[in-house]
Amino acid sequence: MLSALFLAVALSSAAPAGTPHADPLSGAIRHFDTVQSYRVTIRSTHAEGGEEHVRYYYKKPGFVRIEFIEPHAGAIMIYNPNSRQVRLWPWGIGNFPELGLSPDSTIIRSLSGVSVDHSDVGTLFQNIRTLLERGSIEILGEEARDGRTIQHFIVTGGDGVTVIDVHSSELWLDAESQFPAKLISRDIHGAIIETVVMEELEINGEMPETLFNP
Repeated sequence: MLSALFLAVALSSAAPAGTPHADPLSGAIRHFDTVQSYRVTIRSTHAEGGEEHVRYYYKKPGFVRIEFIEPHAGAIMIYNPNSRQVRLWPWGIGNFPELGLSPDSTIIRSLSGVSVDHSDVGTLFQNIRTLLERGSIEILGEEARDGRTIQHFIVTGGDGVTVIDVHSSELWLDAESQFPAKLISRDIHGAIIETVVMEELEINGEMPETLFNP
């Protein structure tokens, strides 16, 4: 969503960035480099009270399809990295209107302000790694959840360090898929910005061209 890259024992104290075997994030990033596509159901809750529930499809080199479940049920948004354009159907594909937008448009950003062209797991991992380069990682151990092994850790930036307003990222990483099962991001004051839960993950499943070019 780590094979030997995950710790066999839990560490309860913070480990500095770069410590051997103390950085499951690096293994997840290397694994994502081998992933060609994935689909997942995402539930996100923002600190200001908004919630989003979507089906998310990603295919390298950056095609994204988002099907909204809540709010805006039925809306579909597709991003094409070649044209750098977003097509949005507020009432579903085939229904008027169809809008053409820039990925930078504020009206299609997520609750936390993320643009569709930077919404994939790979970008998330890279942002957290940037935070780690000037911070530390705390390994909180492994958990068993629904028959899966979950690696739990927190990456925290150094004094005053943030990446897109995030000062710390707490991850529950699925040991088999090497994808996040859950993520909590916090600001410089320790307040929660957003909580994200990922379910029904499928990696490298068949994704026809029509999925991104209906």
